Amino acid sequence: MSSEFLMPISLRRTHRITVLHPRRLFFRSEQTYENSHKLEVSFDDGPYYYSYDISKALIAAGGRGTFFLNGNNYNTKRVKYLYDKGHQIASHTWSHANLSTLSWDQVHDEMWRVELAMQKIAGVVPAVMRPPYGEYNGKYLQFKIYYFIKLSYPYLDNVKNVAGARGQSIAMWDFDNQDSLGASPAQSKQLYDEAIAKRPSTILALNHEVHEGTAHEVVPYAIQKLAAAGYKLVTLSECLGDKPAYQSVGKPSPRDDSWHC
Repeated sequence: MSSEFLMPISLRRTHRITVLHPRRLFFRSEQTYENSHKLEVSFDDGPYYYSYDISKALIAAGGRGTFFLNGNNYNTKRVKYLYDKGHQIASHTWSHANLSTLSWDQVHDEMWRVELAMQKIAGVVPAVMRPPYGEYNGKYLQFKIYYFIKLSYPYLDNVKNVAGARGQSIAMWDFDNQDSLGASPAQSKQLYDEAIAKRPSTILALNHEVHEGTAHEVVPYAIQKLAAAGYKLVTLSECLGDKPAYQSVGKPSPRDDSWHC
């Protein structure tokens, strides 16, 4: 699988039992992922009304999914429900901001608040995050010296560096059903058909659970077609060789005055 779609930038692994303070220094390490004939189906922008229906469809097919959750959308019962049903829950930041436009401290805050909420609600700290819109600062700034010499320098990539400082890998995708771009359920189904016809060893599928057509039409269709094609429905952690889904797993916190969701 191309590293374009899954970029592991993380700290040395440490066992944590509490959420870290939002300001941290950073450094990087590389990880290698294992793959086989698997489908990882992920859902962004929840939790939403359709979380339950999507979960039931996945479980009925003998699989589980990965849900990248926004803090602003938090419904504590849905978050806990998804986790208790065996789905992987991961960070999609707090406010769904374009992280490539934010400062170091602002990116930390977007990630830290989600970590804290997940720890309170489900007792877990995620090991994976997905930047909204897939936006991060992985580009190069070119300087022209005279007319024949060009030098390229990487932008200070706050998103990847902060994710690394917080012990998280950045998860992208290699298939988009384009529901967030306005695709109809019929168009999304066609895109799934085209992807299946190529027979890749793995598919990292992007869906958005806030779309009723995705939840009630596209997901059941895709599950049936992919199962018929021999794909095993797994979480992101399972798809990547049973890599940890969470940095720490503990007990949820009792509700108190610090809860705002």
